[in-house]
Amino acid sequence: MSEDPAEITTEEDDLFEHYRIVADKGQGLIRLDKYLNLHVANASRTKIQNGIEAEAVKVNGQPTKASYKVKPLDVITLSLPEPPRDTEILPEDIPLNIVYEDNVLLIVNKPAGMVVHPAYGNWTGTLINGLVYHFQQLPTGRNGEGRPGLVHRIDKDTSGLLVIAKTEFAMTFLAKQFSDHSIERTYHTLIWGEPKQEKGTITGHVGRSIRDRRVMDVFPDGSHGKHAVTHYEVIKPMRYVSLVKCNLETGRTHQIRAHMKHIGHPIFNDTMYGGDKILRGVSSGSYKSMVENAFNYLPGQALHAKSLGFIHPTTRQWIQFDTDLPTNFQAILEKWENYVNYQ
Repeated sequence: MSEDPAEITTEEDDLFEHYRIVADKGQGLIRLDKYLNLHVANASRTKIQNGIEAEAVKVNGQPTKASYKVKPLDVITLSLPEPPRDTEILPEDIPLNIVYEDNVLLIVNKPAGMVVHPAYGNWTGTLINGLVYHFQQLPTGRNGEGRPGLVHRIDKDTSGLLVIAKTEFAMTFLAKQFSDHSIERTYHTLIWGEPKQEKGTITGHVGRSIRDRRVMDVFPDGSHGKHAVTHYEVIKPMRYVSLVKCNLETGRTHQIRAHMKHIGHPIFNDTMYGGDKILRGVSSGSYKSMVENAFNYLPGQALHAKSLGFIHPTTRQWIQFDTDLPTNFQAILEKWENYVNYQ
């Protein structure tokens, strides 16, 4: 084996780590699984084997077996669940709305107002705290620490569906689908105004704002952030607001919220992106009172992860889940419909 180290690059994208390893010119023949154990820091043998079996590991662009012999200048790419950042998660008896469960995964309908995983300022009361209490052996990414079973996440004040992995293999298999953007994710949202086109695609890099690191901005020229694509369709225009369906092609932080603001239609009651004030119609009289009552009735932005579809890790069949809009979201829609119909 050459004394020159292999060229290794890594990139974190949402909840996954992406590696690209180029074997050096003097690389001797060695099994793929052993090679990766030597070159991917802190990755267990089981995690590597799960990645190979889930076809999350590719050599020269093609999935292969653990017994493949790595050759000089082979290009190896792999996606693994993100390593943990939090070392201790306290189990809490938090009620969970589980809409589906089998031996390898479960689907949770998260209410608005619940944080998904512990982080600065929210160490307790999260979905993960509840999962740790109810399920003792969820996979954690590495070394028994981190975010048990978590493959993706939605914002605190966004409600809707999340898939949770119950085994290491399911976690890797699902992570690959998120990384490949083959997961079907549909959101319903109430936005200010009526888009000029009933259907459209919003494309623009999404990244941390230069002015305010708490929010995300859209960078159409690709100068900052990561490639992001949102497909939208107006379900019901209501003059001042519109109910819109959004399908995520990518899954960047605050993607729908940032993209909708970018096209001039912030999400209703989205405090971080300017949707928590009257942006259409007059700011007085009965209209103002109706809008302010609607603001007060919602815990945050009117955004709901309504459906989720993916290939099951065990059956390898496509499965799809759907959930109703929360009752307060439905009530707000009725208020708008009634107001518009009687004007």
